Amino acid sequence: MLVVGLLLIVGSALWFVLTGNTGVRYSADTDDTVPMWFRWIPVLAGVALVRLVPFPAAAITTTERQPRLEAGVLLALAVLFAVTLRLAGGGEPAHTLLKALLLLAVPAAMFWSLRRKGTAWRLAGGQLDAWRHWAPVIPVAAWGLLSYASPWAMPSSDFATTVDLVTLVLALVVGFLVNSLLEEVFYRRWLQSRWEAIIGRWPAIVLASLLWAAWHIAIQSSGDLPADLASTFVNQGILGLFLGYLWSKYRMMWPIVAVHGAVNAVPILLPLL
Repeated sequence: MLVVGLLLIVGSALWFVLTGNTGVRYSADTDDTVPMWFRWIPVLAGVALVRLVPFPAAAITTTERQPRLEAGVLLALAVLFAVTLRLAGGGEPAHTLLKALLLLAVPAAMFWSLRRKGTAWRLAGGQLDAWRHWAPVIPVAAWGLLSYASPWAMPSSDFATTVDLVTLVLALVVGFLVNSLLEEVFYRRWLQSRWEAIIGRWPAIVLASLLWAAWHIAIQSSGDLPADLASTFVNQGILGLFLGYLWSKYRMMWPIVAVHGAVNAVPILLPLL
């Protein structure tokens, strides 16, 4: 999984370079593009800092068995979500309804059923010192500065200047809940964690990253499926490596939700600042 996944990402990047088109869409709200390394530089810095900041390796499981059933179901749901959303055209209300059903309702029902039977798999927990709880601030802050206050900054959006305050607040809150929070719970906390227990840290990170990237084809499609896949792999796929490593290393939700939330909200809020 690790080798195949990395080959897909590297092969996609080489394909863009060889075709002379290294621009990728950075948002579903615009057809504009940025060079693909605008995403890579902050991610590489963030991954390096996650690796360097002292922190004990997170435990993977509190049970001896491997969560093969849960991992398989979650994998199938991730694929089904990407496929059905693309077939539905990627717009609303299909986007939100399919997310609520496939990424939340069905997994929650499975976990509830398994817990009633006493066979549910659970992540290990533990007490953290205060400084360890805030250790992710360093890689998250570095990623944020490079992403939005550097020569490689993502372009801002004019959405905030075209709507009233109530609409803006509602859009940000709903977007945070439906996109940032729900996606990180499903792809990282649920799916990646269970596959880590089966195939190891980095293969699971790559698997979750590619699955998370793949569904974005539905909202950023150009009509050319191979090109769309390559674009998402070198864009969201690369960002997913950072998100996955943050989760695997620290086992805390706030760093990955903060990064994902910033991706969606900061370009909108920057013009107001």
